[in-house]
Amino acid sequence: MRILLTGSSGWLGRFLAPRLSGLGHQVVGLDVAPGAATQVLGTVADRELIDRVFAEYGIEAVIHAGALHKPDIARYPRQTFVDVNVTGTLNLLEAAVAAGHDRFIFTSTTSLMISQAIRVEAGEAAIWLDEDAAPLAPRNIYGVTKLAAEGLCRLFHLDHGLNAIVLRTARFFPEDDDTLRGLPGPNLKANEFLNRRLTVEDAAEAHVAALEKAPEVGFDVFVVSAPTPFDRGDVAELKRDAPSVIARHFPEAPELYAKRGWTLPRSIGRVYDASRMRRVLDFRCRTDFASILDALRCDDPLPFAHDPAYVSPQELARAR
Repeated sequence: MRILLTGSSGWLGRFLAPRLSGLGHQVVGLDVAPGAATQVLGTVADRELIDRVFAEYGIEAVIHAGALHKPDIARYPRQTFVDVNVTGTLNLLEAAVAAGHDRFIFTSTTSLMISQAIRVEAGEAAIWLDEDAAPLAPRNIYGVTKLAAEGLCRLFHLDHGLNAIVLRTARFFPEDDDTLRGLPGPNLKANEFLNRRLTVEDAAEAHVAALEKAPEVGFDVFVVSAPTPFDRGDVAELKRDAPSVIARHFPEAPELYAKRGWTLPRSIGRVYDASRMRRVLDFRCRTDFASILDALRCDDPLPFAHDPAYVSPQELARAR
């Protein structure tokens, strides 16, 4: 297929584009910043550009991974988030329908599931978050606009029969967290594979699975995260004494962490459940917390990317 991949210069795009090409697809990358997989420079908010790209390249499917993200809140006004994340998605959906497409993959975020109350983790138990979690009350303009874009995908399936898959991806960014400073970056990332992280490679594979399954599924929303070892019965103890729950599932974890000088989370306030993705898309993230412990045990490289100096291509281009 000739696939339009938005966000092709970004962190996900640089892994997803070669994966798609390796499967025999012709990938047309669109991004505001140059990159190895980017043929078209421009914004999805430009409808004339979108129409021209569809016509010139004979686009047959869309993977819409381009967006303004949470760190961009400090750099761009709210209107720009609406223009890119909402109007840009609408432009692509309308072009896809006009072209008679049978699949549209939208990269969303678990962030839109996190209200302010969930973020501060004030309750007595961890919050179990799957696709049925409600009500959704995003805490910032990033989440608000991504939720609106999800609604557009659903609407275009209902009104036009467009097969649209929404992937609410958990964290896979390589840089340090811009809000949590208490632990070294690799330690924090490793901890998050228990409840809210995946590798960028697994994120790319999830998009491949969604692309293949879209005509069979129609429309659906999936949480995309490494499989958690916990279940709903653990939520109270996870909030109160997470190390005990972790040690019950992984008896070696405390010792392996101690040898590295790492710290297990004292409390876990939210857990993403990606089991629906496994049931419906037949996809499971390859890297999980057990993979982290395997690397620590064998003194192998950690199976995830960590780059505290990472700057997005968009911001590099903007700084020039």
